[in-house]
Order: sequence, then structure tokens, then C-alpha cells
Amino acid sequence: MKLLKRMLTVGMLAGLSIGLAACSTSSKSKVTTLSSGGSGNYRTVVVNGKYRTSKSRGVNSSNGNSTESLKSFDSGLTTVAKRIFSTKTYIFQEGQYLSSTTINHWLARVSSNAAGLNPKKGSSDDPNPEYIQQIEEQDYMTQDGNSLKLRGMVIGIAVNSEYQYQKETDGPYYTKTISKAEGLAKGKEAAAKILKRLRKNSKLKNIPIVIAIYRQASSDSLVGGNYVAYSRNNGSTISEWHKLNYSTKILPKSSDATSTTEDDQSDDSNFTNFKNKVQNFFPNISGVTAQAQYYNGELSGMNISVTTQFYSSSEIQSFTQYIERQAKKYLPSGIPIEIKIQTSDNEIQSVVYRNSNSDDYESHVFSSY
Repeated sequence: MKLLKRMLTVGMLAGLSIGLAACSTSSKSKVTTLSSGGSGNYRTVVVNGKYRTSKSRGVNSSNGNSTESLKSFDSGLTTVAKRIFSTKTYIFQEGQYLSSTTINHWLARVSSNAAGLNPKKGSSDDPNPEYIQQIEEQDYMTQDGNSLKLRGMVIGIAVNSEYQYQKETDGPYYTKTISKAEGLAKGKEAAAKILKRLRKNSKLKNIPIVIAIYRQASSDSLVGGNYVAYSRNNGSTISEWHKLNYSTKILPKSSDATSTTEDDQSDDSNFTNFKNKVQNFFPNISGVTAQAQYYNGELSGMNISVTTQFYSSSEIQSFTQYIERQAKKYLPSGIPIEIKIQTSDNEIQSVVYRNSNSDDYESHVFSSY
């Protein structure tokens, strides 16, 4: 379960790791360990007791359209990686080959930086959009004796769905919509250039490089964007592109929204029943919403937020147990589900979750001493 794993893993890495001696060019020996990945997750690289962070850490946070887009861009890229690099064989490492400086240069307009992947601005009254908005690198390793070897790389390219600009300083903002087809075409152009640049590094010449294109959500969207295509490449030119048909929706749907399929209507109806049961349990529930992800039109996962005003630990414990029972009764089976119970100021009180390969929910209530 992604949410609970992120909150608890940091403090558990040392206890979950296995020793692995690693080669080092420095005078002090580096000890590499691997955090336990758990079911369906990658093991990750820890060096001298510290998680190995990305060389471009911070670039995506500063360039992200929203927190939701940043989260889905990152987690979605790992989901794409699992199509090619098995969690049973490969070890995840955050990107170590593209620095913050390099990525910022690539995200620039070509007029301000020769390496820029975005076009010249053009007219101030009708500027060319900035299409490429984020770039992320993930490295995939295998254990080779007493060391780790780089065996693959995944690159995520986020493309804007809209571009906001001002015709004059302090003037009003205007918005250009970037169609899915136009954004995808610009993403593919950037992918071809990035692949050639990566192959110039001798360490990256002979590994498979996967490039995935992500379409950002609009600035007023309540959900993040989605990955729309990926390509696995062994050479310096792009191989075949594979379409990814993801979509994300907010449940319950607004009164003016239309359902396109019977399954779509059923998902909304089931969630509405769950919501009504939850809201009737206590008088101070201020909101129950879900982000539902679909792949090829079928529901593939659900993240639910329940906003409360509880202060009593016994209330939280009882409410969490009640949510477990209602989730099992009303929510769909066979998909991963995360339910976050939080206060209106985003303090998490408890979580209820289920993996896709389980029929039973688990929960954790956060307490204090």
C-alpha cells in the first residue's frame, strides 16, 4: 500500500535491509543496503544508512503544476517501469545521471539555452507554449555478486495540457489549450532528442531505456494527469510507441456529469452508498471523495479521502473500524484501495487500505503519547 509505505518506510529501512558490499572510488568504504520492497514493490538503494536521492531532486517539485500532478507523475512512472523491469529481479534507484542543472537546461526554451526542448517564445501577444514541463529519471539495477549494476533506465516526460501567459507585465493571464495530439507529438520530439543525449554517456550506451509521456492535468483539475504512451529502446532512435489508456475521475460525480458506461454508473453508485454510510456515522464528517483511476475503461484503483473533525482517540478508532466494514461491503473488489482519514487541516488520523491481491482491509490509527 503506497500511502502507508511512504509514511512508515523511512524509519524502518535499517531494520528491513540486507547487507551488500559495494565498490567505491573514495578512501572510505561505502556500504550499500537494499530496503525490503514488499509485495509488488521494488527494493531500493540505501548507502551508508541513507536513502540515495535523485541527482535532480527538487526540480520536479518546483516545476510541478500541483501536488496531485507531482504525485501521479512520479508513481505513474514506476507503474510503467513495472511493465518492463520485474520487481522480483530489479532494484530501484532514483536517477543518478541527470543533474538538476541538466534538467533545467533541457526544460528551458531553445532561445535561452541551446539544449532547451521548448520552442522560442515568439510574439508576446501570441507566444509559443512551453510544452515540456517536467523530466524525471529512474534507474533500475540488478545484484551482480557483491555489487549493483545498472541494467535499465526509465525517463518520464510531462507535457502541458495548457499554457498560461501574460501579454504585458502585471497584465491579465491568458490560457492556451494544448490538445492531446499536439502535446503527444511534442513529447515524442523531446523523447527522440533525450534518447540521443543519454546514449552519449558511455555508461548508458548498452542498457534498455524506456521513455514515457505524461499529460499534465489542467490547472483547475482536482486530479493529476495520466501517462499516455511509452517506448522501450535498445538503440539511439525511438522504437515503437505503445499507447497507455489511463483516466482519472473524481467520485461522487457532480450532478451535471454524465456516465458513459454501465460500469461507470455502477462505480459512482457504489461509492455514493459508501459515502452516505460514512457520513451518517458521525455528525461531523465534512467530506468524502475519491480519485478513481481507470485503465482501458476498467476501474484499476481508488484513493479515498475522508475529512473529519474528530479529536477523541476512541472516536477515531471506532470510526476506522466502521470504515473497514463499509468498504468491504460497498467498494469494488480486486483493485488496490487507500482510504485516508484526516482533519480539515490535513492532519492524518488513520488509514484503511487493501492491496489488489487481497480481499481483506488493513488499518492503522496514528496515536500520540
